[in-house]
Amino acid sequence: MQIEEHLGSPRSAWTSGRGEMADVVVSSRSRLARNLEGFAFPGRLTSEIATQVLGRVQGAVQGFGSGWSFVKLSELSAVDRQVLVEKHLISPQQMQAPEQAALAVRDDEGLSLMVNEEDHLRLQAFRPGLAVRETLDEALRADDQLEETLDYAFTPELGYLTACPTNVGTGLRISVMLHLGGLVRTRGIAQLLQVLPKLGLAVRGLYGEGTEAAGDLFQISNQITLGQTEEEVAAAIERAAQQIIDQERAARRMLKEQALQQTQDRVYRAFGVLRYAQLLGGEEAMQLLSELRLGVEMGMLQVSPEVVNEMLVTALPGFLTRTMGHDLQTLEERAARARLIRERLQKEGI
Repeated sequence: MQIEEHLGSPRSAWTSGRGEMADVVVSSRSRLARNLEGFAFPGRLTSEIATQVLGRVQGAVQGFGSGWSFVKLSELSAVDRQVLVEKHLISPQQMQAPEQAALAVRDDEGLSLMVNEEDHLRLQAFRPGLAVRETLDEALRADDQLEETLDYAFTPELGYLTACPTNVGTGLRISVMLHLGGLVRTRGIAQLLQVLPKLGLAVRGLYGEGTEAAGDLFQISNQITLGQTEEEVAAAIERAAQQIIDQERAARRMLKEQALQQTQDRVYRAFGVLRYAQLLGGEEAMQLLSELRLGVEMGMLQVSPEVVNEMLVTALPGFLTRTMGHDLQTLEERAARARLIRERLQKEGI
């Protein structure tokens, strides 16, 4: 698959809507931070040395065989890089500094590698639903394969060395993205957000560090990478995710028992607006899609979760601009967003 095909489709490894606990957990991700022995961290690389890093990594990725794309981000437009952020294939930081950065991505987008982001390598595995162990196993297998040809910066005392001290050790960040519409509407989310950091967990928005929750989507991930094994990190995230899932399901039961009519009204109003609106702003679309998602998860609407996830990507600014083929003024963007969502719902016969 060529990079153009990744850029032109809203589908990704995490958008299928399938997987364990998929009524609450949208996706799971395991990410490994690695650096090459003998090279400065990316923030201090010269252009010449950064090019050497790119070459070494590209050669190692070729060992994965066919079914992969490798692209230098400097060869892509700003809009294309934004689309890759929206699909969670690169980070906002990498989008802003593309000069010596690259992306390697498998055809199904379930495994990808950011090159010269904060670290030389950021290897990440994605799956839909609660799949912490599966993503970790896949990331570690790919990491072992890369290490056959790459020498990592590593010490027995500290583990893997990284640009940010908070990633030293295993270099592992495991995150799960959850839709917590029930907790938001029953106002239980505030207490949860206060408790999680005390348990050593970070809570972030749709695109990770530095972003806010949108569409009632929250990412939880480990904060500690030093002094814990990969297995211990995975177990902690699974325990936390299961507790949050239980709380979210309890909140939804409360909505059914105590506020069913009001909840149905919000869900069906959201569906009506998405189905017929002529203009939709970005934040408005995210909130309406959250209401729609909650209605699907509570059995009020028969809409495929995959369709909801793909509409989410379609409605984002970068993907929307690329689909239309030119920069959009505010009114034109709102009209295009509304039209694409309408057309998708019509196509599905919803």
